[in-house]
Amino acid sequence: MKRLLDCTASDFARMSGQDLKQSIKASEGRVLVAEVISAFTPLYPSVSNAELAASFGADMILLNFFDVFSPHVEGLTSAKPEEIVQDLKRLIGRPVGLNLEPVDPDARQAEQLHSLPPGRLASAKTFAAAKDLGFDFICLTGNPKTGVTNREIREAIQTARTVMGAEMLIIAGKMHGAGVEGEAGGDLVAKQTIIDFIEAGADIILLPSPGTIPGITLDSAKAMVDTVHAHGALALLATGTSQEGSDEATIRQIALASKMAGADLYHIGDAGYNGIAIPENIMHYSITVRGKRHTYVRMASSVLR
Repeated sequence: MKRLLDCTASDFARMSGQDLKQSIKASEGRVLVAEVISAFTPLYPSVSNAELAASFGADMILLNFFDVFSPHVEGLTSAKPEEIVQDLKRLIGRPVGLNLEPVDPDARQAEQLHSLPPGRLASAKTFAAAKDLGFDFICLTGNPKTGVTNREIREAIQTARTVMGAEMLIIAGKMHGAGVEGEAGGDLVAKQTIIDFIEAGADIILLPSPGTIPGITLDSAKAMVDTVHAHGALALLATGTSQEGSDEATIRQIALASKMAGADLYHIGDAGYNGIAIPENIMHYSITVRGKRHTYVRMASSVLR
């Protein structure tokens, strides 16, 4: 198995979810995931946000606000909606994943919550639809004001594993409170919650990067990552608090702290501009954690390779 750093489009096309996991592990903390909102008009309408993020060095693309029952990516025209994910994968030559949200109807609200369409909720039906559409991985987490709880994430992991099978790559966790009272800041996730997610079937645990939410320091993030590794999973440290729209110095600080904390892969969110991080910040993050060599190769590598 190649490390992801060395993989090209033809390598990704042959990978199962578990192959992808091993490839990430072999890269020793040098894999970047860019989240983009597929339902928004792209930053530059002549190209999708996913294509733009890939061109600035992202290794993996995570679609947010994507409705599996009404498949669509703004900026991308596909003859058949059911082929939109496969079309996107051919255009960018990278693994493409999907956010699905385990909303808890009994969540204690810290603020007024949004109502989500069924095609964005974590359920057996959406897991089956996502698998049919050809997503390479799924991410079980919560957007702001959605009422996603750790309890529902654990249940969703189990359902996803049953529906999508042993080979699907499952990422799960919270990068901020998602509008839930008692699950924010330093209380976002407990050690036992991390263990529960892994035992439920998660391959990668999503956690907030140091400095992105109150109380998450380098030391506390490292302790959480150490727990993840001790129980056989990988750790993704996420920047999902609109700091993807910050200045370069802030991005570099978050990136270095996340690497020191032991992250296996890094997430940069979609709220820099209209549904995408500031594109240069994707590149700056990449250069910080793996240098210009790997960044420029990823940016320049043809999808025909």
